[in-house]
Amino acid sequence: MNCTLLLLNGGIGSRVGQPHPKQLIKINGIPMIVYSLISASLVDEINEIIINYPLGYKEAIENIVSDYAIKKKVIYIEGGTTRQESVYKMLQHSSNETVLIHESARPLVTKKHFENLLKSSHFNVGLMIEIPFTVVPVDTTTHLITGVLDRSRLRNVQLPQKFDVSDLLKAHEWAILNNKKYTEDTSLCTDYGHGIEVYYLDGSERNIKITTSEDIKIASFLLGGQYNE
Repeated sequence: MNCTLLLLNGGIGSRVGQPHPKQLIKINGIPMIVYSLISASLVDEINEIIINYPLGYKEAIENIVSDYAIKKKVIYIEGGTTRQESVYKMLQHSSNETVLIHESARPLVTKKHFENLLKSSHFNVGLMIEIPFTVVPVDTTTHLITGVLDRSRLRNVQLPQKFDVSDLLKAHEWAILNNKKYTEDTSLCTDYGHGIEVYYLDGSERNIKITTSEDIKIASFLLGGQYNE
């Protein structure tokens, strides 16, 4: 089964505090985006990669793909104004019926993460991990705690995720029609419903998302090197 990787790469990452998009920041001397590209390049089923890019950075991303000899077919799409819009735009260009969605801000993704999703019998499935801390609902106006949540029934959403293209397109078009906004696609599809079932596989604590400069230091350590200020 061939599939397309949608590699989300269009954000600026202002919280990292760098003058350029965080996916271009080097971790142990290698641009962050490269780690995801290399892991994906090891997966035989991925025969196409669609990368979105921030306005003005297409050439920089193309040069990185060339410099690191990524042999898969690569399509470049300008990023949308939101993550949701970016995914919808990228979906239009997939030549396969199955897509994997990942983000370059998770450089510790492995070949096995992708392969576990592809091996799943479910059409729509994502990686998730248990939440090790307590979460409660609150009233943000009064600062009143309004209830309790059963932590055992909650999961922290990770990427990558796998989707049937027709299912995901229907869910996105419904969200556009109803002006609904989502920050990732398992919740979008679940909220849409209409026969779309979404499952999860256990993810990995190592598969962190780079959001702050401290995360870069952690990723550098986990990837086996030191982060230079």
